[in-house]
Amino acid sequence: MPHARSYPFQKGTPLLTNEDITAIYHRHVATVYRLCFSFLKTAADAEDAVQCVFMKLIRSDKRFESTEHEKAWLIVCASNHCKDVLKSAARSKAGSMPEDVADESSEADGYDETLEAVLALPEKYKDCLYLHYYEGYKTDEIARMTGRPPSTVRSHLSEARALLKETLGGER
Repeated sequence: MPHARSYPFQKGTPLLTNEDITAIYHRHVATVYRLCFSFLKTAADAEDAVQCVFMKLIRSDKRFESTEHEKAWLIVCASNHCKDVLKSAARSKAGSMPEDVADESSEADGYDETLEAVLALPEKYKDCLYLHYYEGYKTDEIARMTGRPPSTVRSHLSEARALLKETLGGER
């Protein structure tokens, strides 16, 4: 009998059951939510985005090779979805927040000034930095996920660190 793989699906087989989708959801929902919240800045928008990302998973016939592959797919899908939401006409026409309503991102437990600075960076830097430092991906993995050459990812990481050092005023 061949050695059983720790990954529950055979390579190249489609996700067919609700149990498979549920397992993927439970493994990665926190990561997808954090990423969506970092882009969209409100819990409601992040929750909507998470639902959209997992609906895309349900509708897709994507085949995953490992749990890391499914996580990478979900991160790229969530990032792309959030960018689309931020570019949408409806969002750009939305009114401003009334002054008497608290800002969730600044009052959240564990507010992170560094993360706020990372998210304020230009897109080409933000994606690389977030995936590297907050999700723990290596530059070669980021290159595969983003479709950029590894040397470009390393360059973006270096340039982003320099920008952050300037923005945050020193070593962090």
